[in-house]
Amino acid sequence: MKALISFYVNDWYFAVPMTVIMLIAFAMVIWRFLLNQGATSKLDLLLPDLQTNLRQKGPKAAVALCQQEKGLIPNTLFVAGLQASDQGVAAMRRSMASAVELEILPRLNFLLPSILAIAKIATMVGLLGTVISMIGTFSAIGESAAKGAAGASGVTAQSEKIGLALFATALGLLTAIPLVFFHVMFKAWITKFETKMKVAAQTLVTLVQNVKNNPDGDDEPAEDEDRRAARRAPAR
Repeated sequence: MKALISFYVNDWYFAVPMTVIMLIAFAMVIWRFLLNQGATSKLDLLLPDLQTNLRQKGPKAAVALCQQEKGLIPNTLFVAGLQASDQGVAAMRRSMASAVELEILPRLNFLLPSILAIAKIATMVGLLGTVISMIGTFSAIGESAAKGAAGASGVTAQSEKIGLALFATALGLLTAIPLVFFHVMFKAWITKFETKMKVAAQTLVTLVQNVKNNPDGDDEPAEDEDRRAARRAPAR
């Protein structure tokens, strides 16, 4: 602990900016995690109500229902597909594909490039701080050694700063390693979410086709308060 305090006191021009970078980076990770939580939705509870609105009130009512949801799949993907449902299945697929590419994926990748950039920069800044500190330390050791025995104590004192200089690299790695881990995890989550979007898009197309082919089918029960509350609860 004493060595760490000395690092912040003696090499504050590296320690303080790197600490600020680390705090900003982990704030971005938390922000991205919260955005991921907000992107999810309970489709198994939404689809029966969506089918009821399609059958009883038409696509406009279904669009209004999806717009009330917070998840990206109903709020963006389903809305794009339903708005093009009058033009046929091909138009629905094109509209949903465009929504995925232009709206959903940019939102899912928001902050990820910055997180990865900070992870790389933190490592390099840490190494730079160590190198600069080591250059100064070895220069001081050389001057002490040139003084002979009288400077032996100075050499010992300067050699202690070598370990202190490595704190810059350690701080950079402590920032970079978790950020790389979270970046990989977020990318894996996006891949899984893309698969979920493909399944949801096909489900919507099938649902719209069934309603068009069987407009007089059995009506689904109206949505009650318990189902609405369960659907709007945060997905885990």
